[in-house]
Amino acid sequence: MMAEESTTELVRNVEYWTVAFGAAGALAAGLHWGWPAAAGVAVGAVLSLANYRWLKQGVIALTSASLGQAGAEKVRVPRGVRLKLFGRFVLVVAVVCVILWRFRWLAVPVVVGFFALVAGVLAAMIVHLFRNMRQA
Repeated sequence: MMAEESTTELVRNVEYWTVAFGAAGALAAGLHWGWPAAAGVAVGAVLSLANYRWLKQGVIALTSASLGQAGAEKVRVPRGVRLKLFGRFVLVVAVVCVILWRFRWLAVPVVVGFFALVAGVLAAMIVHLFRNMRQA
C-alpha cells in the first residue's frame, strides 16, 4: 500500500472511530445519567467531528493552494479556506457559550463528547500501527 493511500485510510478511520466512541459514550451516558446527558455527549462528539472535518478540509485546501503556487513569492490563500478555518472556532465557541449560559447542566457531557475525537484519533493510530507492523 502506498504511503498516501495509507494516510488517507488513517484519516478516514479517525472519523469512523470518533463516531463509534461518540455513540458508545452517548449510550453509556444515557444509561447511567439519563438521556439529556446522552444528548450532551452526542452534541460534543458531533461538534468535535465537524471541527476535525473542517480542519482537514482547510489543510487540504491550503496544501493544494501552496503546491499550485510553488515558486511564487507570496502564496495567496483563498477566502473560503480562511472562512472555514476561522468558522470552526466560531462554531465551537458559540455552542460552548450557549451551553454554559443556558444549559449549565449539559456542560460536562458536552466536554466529555469532545473527547470522542481524541479517543478516535488514538484508536485509529493504534490500528494503523498494528496493521503496518503486520505488513512489514
